[in-house]
Amino acid sequence: MQENTKKFEVLLNRGLDIYMKRILVFILVILYFISIEVACNGHTHINNNVQSERKALIDFKSGLMDPNNRLSSWKGNNYCYWHGIDCENGTGFVVSINLRNPYPIENDIQNYMNLSGVISPSLIKLKYLKYLDLSFNSFKAIPIPQLFGSMKNLIYLNLSHCGFIGEIPSNLGNLSNLQYLDFLQNILTMMILGILHLSANNVNLSMVGSQWIEVLNKLPMLIELHLDDCNLFGSIPSPSFVNFTSLSVVVISSNGFNSTFPEWLLNVSSLVSIDMSWNILHGRIPLGLGELPNLQYLDLSWNDHIEGNISQLLRKSWKKIEFLNLGVNDLHG
Repeated sequence: MQENTKKFEVLLNRGLDIYMKRILVFILVILYFISIEVACNGHTHINNNVQSERKALIDFKSGLMDPNNRLSSWKGNNYCYWHGIDCENGTGFVVSINLRNPYPIENDIQNYMNLSGVISPSLIKLKYLKYLDLSFNSFKAIPIPQLFGSMKNLIYLNLSHCGFIGEIPSNLGNLSNLQYLDFLQNILTMMILGILHLSANNVNLSMVGSQWIEVLNKLPMLIELHLDDCNLFGSIPSPSFVNFTSLSVVVISSNGFNSTFPEWLLNVSSLVSIDMSWNILHGRIPLGLGELPNLQYLDLSWNDHIEGNISQLLRKSWKKIEFLNLGVNDLHG
């Protein structure tokens, strides 16, 4: 009897063992198929990204004229390795397009290397694009496309020396992430919001008149302002209130300002560098310049008619000054 009981227990244990093994195999099979489906879905998602990003780039290329075949690598499926393209690792999202002309100096080589044509709206589909540089190409006689204002992840936008005409689209104010904007040789006529660095050197801004300071005063986060040789004339206007809370660099040299020094700048304590050389400034140099706590660079040279007593100026603290040029003016003492 006892022997039969032991045999029964052995058979029972064997049955349970077989049953558990079958359950384990069944679970493993289910997990296998689940993992396959997840992998396939992920692969499909990535493939969809690839197809969407690639098509957007191809559509963009189709609107361009490329006489030197700079975009000859733009073929096949590996668009992340195309000239000027950088992608986010693992996703296939395009994060950077750098098509800056490699010969930025005005000559026959630059003209031969120019891209021209139209900017395709397909760029909007590159939703993760952060860096866009089309500088020193020839999109001549066409307005700056409104679509740039819809590319909400842009951090860097360089359209300098591109030949765009007309107004800077006001919807660029929607680009809350934008930190660098360069519109060299385009026309500054409208307000832009949220810009940290604004460069318009060599742009003919004569049509803007005295409104330019009020426009810029609406950029509270502006850090650097470069308006060298912009055909700005007359007096340097005073804003109705000073809204420059972060302004560090002011370059308005080589213009035709026939004005006294804008004393409202003395209220901008963040200023590090001021260049107003090669204008027609007149009147006394404000002694308060020497008390600006962060000023390191000051160039008021070649204005001819600026007056001041050097010894009085040098008695001020000039806490951080490293460069001071007041040459070719009417100074004494």
